Amino acid sequence: MSSCATEPCAVPEAAWRRALKLIGQADEIALSCHVSPDGDALGSMLAVGFVLRSMGKRVVASFGDRQFAVPRLLRFLPGQDMLVPPKDYPAAPELMITFDSSTFERLGLLRDHTAAAREVIVVDHHLSNAGFGTVGLIDGTAAATAMLAEQLIYRLGGRLDRDIATCLYAGLVTDTGSFRHSSTTPAVHQMAARLVATGLRTDEIARELWDRSPFGYLKVLAAALDRVTLEDGLVWTYVTRVDRAAYGLPYAELEGIIDIVRRTDEAQVAVVLKEDDQGAWQVSIRSKGAVDVGAVSAALGGGGHHNAAGYTAHDTVEETMVKFRRELGKA
Repeated sequence: MSSCATEPCAVPEAAWRRALKLIGQADEIALSCHVSPDGDALGSMLAVGFVLRSMGKRVVASFGDRQFAVPRLLRFLPGQDMLVPPKDYPAAPELMITFDSSTFERLGLLRDHTAAAREVIVVDHHLSNAGFGTVGLIDGTAAATAMLAEQLIYRLGGRLDRDIATCLYAGLVTDTGSFRHSSTTPAVHQMAARLVATGLRTDEIARELWDRSPFGYLKVLAAALDRVTLEDGLVWTYVTRVDRAAYGLPYAELEGIIDIVRRTDEAQVAVVLKEDDQGAWQVSIRSKGAVDVGAVSAALGGGGHHNAAGYTAHDTVEETMVKFRRELGKA
């Protein structure tokens, strides 16, 4: 199933051939994904890692966060024995493959390793991808990087098993919002059918991803909703380090707040500012379709898609929102 019959087709065949040649020649392959990995980033990386190991390759995988820890919601994913902290990652990999990272900067502490790598294959589905690396397996029409990861697996001669399918399914449902987003195409459902056919438990995956939270999350969510603001088609709020510290809530637990705020009927755009452990604001943006928030985010140094994007800000909440409103007005 290496044809484009049911898979994204925007990647030139020459790029696929070059990627397969590099992988075939390499003894050790270093995998990476973006900082604060979501299901698509981590799931795609681990799924491909399984196949590379089955080919006899030495595989090491990581992501460049200063506080290296798999988000609690993703700890059910198999294959995490491949993961090492950035300090144990090869300084100058023979071959590096990045997943779901639209920019060099999104690799965090692994940026220097990427710059020193002999070859870098970029596997990604962001329209805003900056084109870093030496080979690009990039398709902005794909609903998730997991779709490209699946095609890479087939082209490498790999087969789906339950572990690989679990990783890919986590990526697919994460980036399609459980098949609710407009990016959900027939190819997405066809891929889901192939994955489910391996025997994975979709109910268990859904429970891990969306139906579990520590009690402190409810308190922090209440604080965020208490200060939520609606103005001119925009709804926004913020969460501080102090909010989280009061309940010992890790930053990674804040991911779902944007999905609650975005439900507001009166708003076309939703924004949640989340203060990370270093004091920077991670800005999550969602659109209902009328506004290209990917373009807004790109103008502010970030990236993403038409309806879902994000960037990092180092100003105050007020200054960050002034700049955001300015770019939103242009959009």
